[in-house]
Amino acid sequence: HIDMDAFYVSVEIRDNPALAGKPVAVGGKANTRSVLSTCNYIARQYGVSSAMPNSVALRKCPHLLIVPGRMSVYKSISHHLRSIFERYTDKIEPLSLDEAYLDVTECPLFNGSATLIAQDIRQAIFNELNLTASAGIAPIKYLAKVASDLNKPNGQYVIPPADVANFIETMSLSKIPGVGKVTFEKLKNSGFEQGKDILAADEFSLINQFGKLGKSLWQKCHGVDKREIETSRIRKSVGVEHTFADDIHEFSKLNDYLFNVLLPELKKRSEKYINQRDISKLGVKIKFKDFHQTTKECKYETYDDEIFTALLKEALARGKGKPVRLLGVHIGLKEEGSACTQQQIELELS
Repeated sequence: HIDMDAFYVSVEIRDNPALAGKPVAVGGKANTRSVLSTCNYIARQYGVSSAMPNSVALRKCPHLLIVPGRMSVYKSISHHLRSIFERYTDKIEPLSLDEAYLDVTECPLFNGSATLIAQDIRQAIFNELNLTASAGIAPIKYLAKVASDLNKPNGQYVIPPADVANFIETMSLSKIPGVGKVTFEKLKNSGFEQGKDILAADEFSLINQFGKLGKSLWQKCHGVDKREIETSRIRKSVGVEHTFADDIHEFSKLNDYLFNVLLPELKKRSEKYINQRDISKLGVKIKFKDFHQTTKECKYETYDDEIFTALLKEALARGKGKPVRLLGVHIGLKEEGSACTQQQIELELS
C-alpha cells in the first residue's frame, strides 16, 4: 500500500517554499465555516487534523496558515503517480488521488522483493515529483494499509508472513480500516481492544454482538482477507452536499435549498452514470450544529421530489430540533447489468 504524505499540503509547500517549516493546512477561507482537507505534520503537533472546522483548527494553532486547494494540480500529480506504479505492476487499486494498493507478486524487479520494490517506487516519486510517500508491505491486503501508516512520513514498514500472527495479536483494533473512533470506543467498552481480544472470542458470539462488524473482525484477526486487487473500481453512488454559512432551523428553507440547489446539481453530476446504469436508492444526509450527522435512505429507482422531501423530514426529526450546518443528497447506483424493476416504497409523508 503506497500512501502519499499529507498530499495536498505537501504539494502546496513544494510549490511555495516560503511555507516550509510552518504549520500549514489546505482548506477554505480562514474566516468561513469550511473544514480542512489536510494539514502538515507540524500542524498535527498542535492537535489539528483533516476534516476539522477552520475555526477549531485556528483555536488550536492560531498561527496556522490555511491555503486554498488546487484540485487540477492534485489530479495531474495523481496521473503521474499512476504512471510510476504501472512500471512495476498492472494490478493497481486506487483508493483516492494519493493512495493505492499494488499487487507486486509477479514483478520481476529486485528478485521479486516487495520491500525493495516499495523503496524504489518511493524513490521514483521523490525524484520525479519532489514529494514523499510511505509504504506498507504485507502478504494480506488490509495489513499492507495498516503498515503504511506506521513509519510516516517518508518511511515504510514490512510485515513478513512469519510475523503476521504476532503483529495481529498486539495490533490495536483502531488500526483496522473501517474501525473509526466511535466503533473503537464501543469495542473497548465490550472488552475488545487488541487483536488478541478478538482471537480469544468465539466467532458466533462476535457476530451476535456486533453483526457484520463482528464477522469482519474475526476474519481479519485470523489473517483472512480474500479481497483481490480491484483494478477497475465501479462507482456505487453520486452525491452533493453543502455547508451553510449560518445554521438553518426551518424545514422550509432546507427543502427549498434541496430543490433549488442540491437536486439540480445532483442530476447534473449523475447524468453520465444513470445513462448506463439504474438508480438503486435515494438518500439525504444532515450534519447538525453539534457535528452529529445522520443519513436516511430508501430503495427507489427514479428521482422523486416527494421521496427526497420525506427523507429530509425523517432525517431532520432525528435531530430533535437541532439546527443544521450541512445538507447533502445522493443516489445509489445498481451494479452494471442488473435488472431494473420499479420498487415503490411507502414513506410517511406527513
